[in-house]
Amino acid sequence: MYETEETRPRALAVALDTGAYDAEASLHELAQLADTAGIEVICTAVQKKDTPDNATFVGPGKLREIAQLCQDEEIDVLLFDDELSPMQIRNIEQVAGLAPVDRTMLILDIFARNARTREGAVQVELAQQRYRLPRLAGAGVAMSRLGAGIGTRGPGESKLETDRRHIMRRIKYLQQDLRQIEAQRQTTHRTRQKSGIKTVALVGYTNVGKSTLLNALTGAEVLVENKLFATLDPTARKLPLPDGTTALLVDTVGFVSRLPHHLVQAFRSTLKESAYADLILQVCDLQADNLELQLATTRETLESLEIGETPILTVFNKCDNTKCIKSLPAGISREGAVFVSARTGYNLDGLLQKIAELLLTDYLPVDCLLPFSQAVLENTLREKGQLRQSEYLADGIHLVGSCPQEIFYLFAPYQREGAGE
Repeated sequence: MYETEETRPRALAVALDTGAYDAEASLHELAQLADTAGIEVICTAVQKKDTPDNATFVGPGKLREIAQLCQDEEIDVLLFDDELSPMQIRNIEQVAGLAPVDRTMLILDIFARNARTREGAVQVELAQQRYRLPRLAGAGVAMSRLGAGIGTRGPGESKLETDRRHIMRRIKYLQQDLRQIEAQRQTTHRTRQKSGIKTVALVGYTNVGKSTLLNALTGAEVLVENKLFATLDPTARKLPLPDGTTALLVDTVGFVSRLPHHLVQAFRSTLKESAYADLILQVCDLQADNLELQLATTRETLESLEIGETPILTVFNKCDNTKCIKSLPAGISREGAVFVSARTGYNLDGLLQKIAELLLTDYLPVDCLLPFSQAVLENTLREKGQLRQSEYLADGIHLVGSCPQEIFYLFAPYQREGAGE
């Protein structure tokens, strides 16, 4: 959107410190988002204020200072670390001479860049249209392009009404398209359930190394960049486990603090991959300054998805040795967590072992003597459970292993006396 081959646009980032969150940390994150979008933040402006000004977001005096700073520093892009109203957008542009770009607009642009599948493109456009609809009145020329063309206006209809009607039609179409995609996803989920394949979902803050971890565990070649939201579309790969079974590892879109409502709603179908999973890996960057924020943001997002009783395993990534483990900030629990380095491979075997253990918690032991007429159950145990031993005897097939509770009834009639005690 903004990046050029020669020089990157110069930006001024503006934040309001209301005390509701760490404004400096959020501003730093905004600068990272800007960098991902090809914008260089060269200076910042922070105002302490209990609530945003309804007309100009920051106070009128502060806005005049910002306008002067834009001239002095030859600013190309004026970024605001919050979502602006149509009135605020119009008034800020009149004073500063630059159309402001708010946090949501910036994230939407990054998402639009990185959406490579049909599902991703639909979700991004739906979020964009929902964002645009209430802002038509104050959007100026940039958002008045929609609805143009012969045959789109009724008698006496204003351009604003035409644009609004066009966007509402588009939103309805995209919602229908997204419902079809969600239906396909649910069908895929039911197929996985019937096949007995366990699903493990990677969730966490953006840029904590989820894609790198996916590549390290499965041998995949998913795009890895040191940028926020480098990967947007969900990716699924087979995950071989130490016990001989195979699970499906799914990488989902990364989270960010104060993720705009438009994005949470639009990407709900993708994020629901976490709710469908048998196990969730909550990946965190152990070396990040905002580690507590990462954990809180991930927890809040998962709670909004109503994941129920799905087990969650916390994985602290970017831990190259045992010294890193000792650097865990006070107040963050390490109980039950796994420390790994996707880049160096540190303790990946331990992570795989832990995943296998957690996926088998609902398994029941199988120690049965199958009659030869039921030999097909050997393949059932091999495909849907865990087969550790198979021995052909004179009076049948001796199987030792474990299987999910839902198919244990197939083996129960042939369990050997005392098995599982």
